[in-house]
Amino acid sequence: MKTVEVFLGADVSKGTIDLVGINAQREHCISPVVITNDVVSIKRYFNQLTKRFNAERMLVVFESTGVYSINLAMTLSELNIGYSQVSGLEIKLSKGISRGKSDRMDALQIAGFAVSNAFKLKRSHIPQKNVLELASLTTQRDKIVKAIKAFKMNNEAIGHLPKDLVKQIERSNKSILNNLRKNLKLVERQMLEVIAKDPAMTANFQMLQSIPGIGQQAATKLIVLTENFTKFKNARKLACYVGVAPFPYQSGTSIKGRTKVHPIADKQFKGLLSLCALTAKRYDKELHGYFERKVSEGKNKMLIMNNIRNKLLARVFAVIDRQQPYVNLHKFAA
Repeated sequence: MKTVEVFLGADVSKGTIDLVGINAQREHCISPVVITNDVVSIKRYFNQLTKRFNAERMLVVFESTGVYSINLAMTLSELNIGYSQVSGLEIKLSKGISRGKSDRMDALQIAGFAVSNAFKLKRSHIPQKNVLELASLTTQRDKIVKAIKAFKMNNEAIGHLPKDLVKQIERSNKSILNNLRKNLKLVERQMLEVIAKDPAMTANFQMLQSIPGIGQQAATKLIVLTENFTKFKNARKLACYVGVAPFPYQSGTSIKGRTKVHPIADKQFKGLLSLCALTAKRYDKELHGYFERKVSEGKNKMLIMNNIRNKLLARVFAVIDRQQPYVNLHKFAA
């Protein structure tokens, strides 16, 4: 990557994008501006900007804001302008003492963050179209599952409302639940169709399910989370992101805390991984034996289950790296 000379901080919102640029000496070189968050406006602005600055020596930094930042990412990629999407929490923690808040101030702080952390910033890229499509369908499925759970919980009305009204509510809920379940099956079928279109994604999807405890939904989430295993280099990196990697907590001779996981995590996938670990412990003889052995040694059960979660992630990357299904050697043992 060529040396960056211009760092642009971009504060992205639903309707607008605030931009400001500074150089490596933290001097203002691009005046603050607000543009509309649409492809036409973004392209017009950066086409004008590349007449003043070399596109190869610019870096645009902005927070990961989901769908709001897609227009900016796609346009920058099309114009071959480097960009880096950074966790909003990482930027927030780097601000130090900050008084007041505005979009213009946020853009400047992001630019300052980019200069200070230029040595470790990595250029981002747009996930493949099929990964984006699968991610959208996965989000849609999560919403439907959440709605199904909500409409199932109608017992609070029983005993507090007239019986005829309760029956009316139950009939209405039953109709809604039937429609939700139909839509759930439709979305899940569409997810499988997206996977089937890509041979590499299909191969990974099948190999992941060869691991005891990893089902269709977990395999799909892993593909989306890792962008079909292009985003994370190894199991430890993914374990850190998910929030199951243990870290020491000690300093000098006075602070000697226990090694534990960090609360910053993808808690949705962490919950799913916990369910996978429970299933694996139950049906995989090796992991079941490991659990029982560690319990007999007096180890904490939650610690053991976290170890199993890490073992599952290690197996995930093993089958993907080898491009071979998981082989349970325990069943061949004498």
